[in-house]
Amino acid sequence: MKKLLVIALAVLMIFGSLLACTKKEAEITTPMRVVALAGPTGMGLAYLMEEQADTYTVELATAPDQITSKFITGEVDIAAVPINLAAVLNSKTEGGAVMVAINTLGVLYILENGDSVQSMADLSGKTLYCTGQGSTPEYTINYLLEKNGLTDVTIEYVAEHSALATQMVEGSVTLAMLPEPHVSTVLVKNSQARIAIDLNEQWLEATGTDLVQGCFIVRREYLEQNPEMVERFLADAKSSQQKLLNESDAASIVVKQGVLGNETVAAKAIPSCNVVCITGEEMANTASAMLSILFESNPKSIGGSMPNEDFYYLGN
Repeated sequence: MKKLLVIALAVLMIFGSLLACTKKEAEITTPMRVVALAGPTGMGLAYLMEEQADTYTVELATAPDQITSKFITGEVDIAAVPINLAAVLNSKTEGGAVMVAINTLGVLYILENGDSVQSMADLSGKTLYCTGQGSTPEYTINYLLEKNGLTDVTIEYVAEHSALATQMVEGSVTLAMLPEPHVSTVLVKNSQARIAIDLNEQWLEATGTDLVQGCFIVRREYLEQNPEMVERFLADAKSSQQKLLNESDAASIVVKQGVLGNETVAAKAIPSCNVVCITGEEMANTASAMLSILFESNPKSIGGSMPNEDFYYLGN
């Protein structure tokens, strides 16, 4: 009888262990829902998409406004967004957005079909075509023009990066501000085009801080319920970013995952896309400095007020 009882207990323990393992495995393999832009942020996640499709479902959007509603309604857990939109979403959700990493530094350049622009001062009296109206690019160029005392530059906005890049390739536009990887698209397809001004250098010179383009935000509710998954995502995103910068097949992986459609463009763009994964105190200090400048320039650009300290996730 005692022998039967021991066997029964052993069976129960094994069964219980199996249930526990099954539950743990379900928790780990439940895909985290991620949305990123089909640009530098998507490039930074290319290896994560390639190697960990069971852990993450990554959707690529073509414009920030496609991400906004998905985040607010809880359709995604983590979103890659322009830094000003991160603050706006935090305000709209009454603190429901938390920044967990900076994923992209400066990617903005002024291109010219010609050789007349060598400095910011040379923009005086000219028409500059831009993209990113209502987002970081608009606030960046406005700030730099003001700092350089340029009041006679005409800005014309084009809705899509790709549309403006096509105009530069065709030569119908002479002067344009574009982000990578669209800069590389133009340079690959139009040998007459050149980078006239690196706006990332101009920003650093004018402000003393890095130009921050994008970041990852997580829904606060998801973070509170799944802190281990957020930590895992940050580690995996960092690993993916490092592989993008160091692996020889990076350009092909970027194209395979649908982030870009041209391997030559991808290979040229990767080094100048400033893809990073900055977390913790460094993230908080760098992002706060950027948001402070945007707030001083235009409070509405970040939702009307500076985010509270709990906007930044400093880790467990």
